[in-house]
Amino acid sequence: CNMENDVILQFRRQLLLIDENLVTEDVAALKFLCTDLLPFRKLEGVKSALDIFQLLMAEEYLNEEETFLLAELLYRIKCHSLLKKLGYTKENVQECLHEKGRVSPYRQMLYELSENITNEMLKDIVLLLQNCLPKRRITLLCEERAKCSALELLILLEKQGLINENNVQILEQVCMNVSPDLLETVNCYKMEKVSIDPHLPNVQFNQEALGFSHFVSFCSQCLCLRERMLCHYKNVHCLTLEASKYSLPHRYTGVHTANLGFSGLGGCAFFLSFLQKMASYKMDGPHRGFCLVINNVNFDKTLQERKGSYKDAGELERVFTWLGLDVRTYTDLTSLQIIQLMETWQQLQDHKERDCFICCILSHGESGAIYGKDGELVSIRTIMSHFTVKQCPQLAEKPKLFFIQACQGKQIQCPVYVEADARIPDLSSMQHSISPFESIPEEADFLLGMATIDGYVSFRHIQQGAWYIQALCSKLQLLVPRGEDILSILTEVNEDVSRRVDRLGTKKQMPQPAYTLRRKFIFPIPKDPPPS
Repeated sequence: CNMENDVILQFRRQLLLIDENLVTEDVAALKFLCTDLLPFRKLEGVKSALDIFQLLMAEEYLNEEETFLLAELLYRIKCHSLLKKLGYTKENVQECLHEKGRVSPYRQMLYELSENITNEMLKDIVLLLQNCLPKRRITLLCEERAKCSALELLILLEKQGLINENNVQILEQVCMNVSPDLLETVNCYKMEKVSIDPHLPNVQFNQEALGFSHFVSFCSQCLCLRERMLCHYKNVHCLTLEASKYSLPHRYTGVHTANLGFSGLGGCAFFLSFLQKMASYKMDGPHRGFCLVINNVNFDKTLQERKGSYKDAGELERVFTWLGLDVRTYTDLTSLQIIQLMETWQQLQDHKERDCFICCILSHGESGAIYGKDGELVSIRTIMSHFTVKQCPQLAEKPKLFFIQACQGKQIQCPVYVEADARIPDLSSMQHSISPFESIPEEADFLLGMATIDGYVSFRHIQQGAWYIQALCSKLQLLVPRGEDILSILTEVNEDVSRRVDRLGTKKQMPQPAYTLRRKFIFPIPKDPPPS
């Protein structure tokens, strides 16, 4: 009896720990995912995750012996680091979803939509639906609020009887007008329903009507959904992620088709496992990879000292070491030394045993180029081209990430504490504007994270470091433990930096990523807590 009480007590402690690590947005997501499992009237009174746990226990979905539903919910909302508190890993949950998953494909599809609906999209959607919804609710939904407003909109559509498991027509119409990417999520759900029950009405597809480019993106989206929907694919021509929505248009479009015919749940499980592996880069090798940090602080000519850059370099070293990379830092390199360093690293045979390669460069810069210590420019494209398949076959099909903290324009430095990473004199003889996409080599598996868009300065606090680098390090530490991919993380970095201003409130900055990644790039979750 005492042992049984100890088990129950330990279980309650686990729930408390999980509750303490969930924020308001997570609770809203849990409520939404439980809508088909719990009475809606009771869910309306939920204030915390513990309230949801209590309801699940009351309905006998959750107890000290059966915790998989909670593990599934945490997995669905990407709180992967909390799974270990229940004794699960992300891989454990993925393997069991097709047998034990309780969240319906319909509910998963709606949640996927909510995750991709921005505040601007939400306003557009509400405007389109204003004649279908109660005016008092429209007023609330139009306010500037958190991402959960999208969930509230979807719940409202369900309450009004405008959408249900077998009727998503209004979602299609809205998505068609607001964002084709959203429409892909709905189309994929419909395809899943056809594969389960081909006799369902109003769920037919016309590949030619979709157009080839949309069909490529649509099928790729289905791959990205991975294990979320239990399906039975028969003779469906699916496209691998070489041409997924994560790739740059017109840059790398090698499409590979495969006739994938499976029958029965065993075949479905095999197919889902295949999709999981295809959806992201392999990151389970014996060594994660090398990370180079080039930190140019002092310059020989008219370029000013980059005060605060040592803080950035130290932060990058701590964060990427935490992520499992072997970090090497180089300070104050000339343009020739930068090229020579790239030539040295491109020849390294050890890349074969590693999952990826990362290079961070902190310096002054101009459009499409960075300065060496000697005041001479090196083009970013030249730097990255050292690691193409031809130049560095050891890194073939492996992700290569470059992060550049440097101005891409000629504006004068900002006063007092915020400086611009650019040459101060007004140079009239600079080269023409170069976009980040022109800097990337003409092949797959590259990502270039620029601190600013072309033609503009990037800012650096002389004590706290560069806005972009500090945001990048902060978001990596926050979102890697949640299982987010690098593009999602860089989107959050954009949001962070775009909200920053100098102390006078007159200077802003917007980073810009460019990439030819074919798959999702997801860092494995480190065992140790973040360094800061």
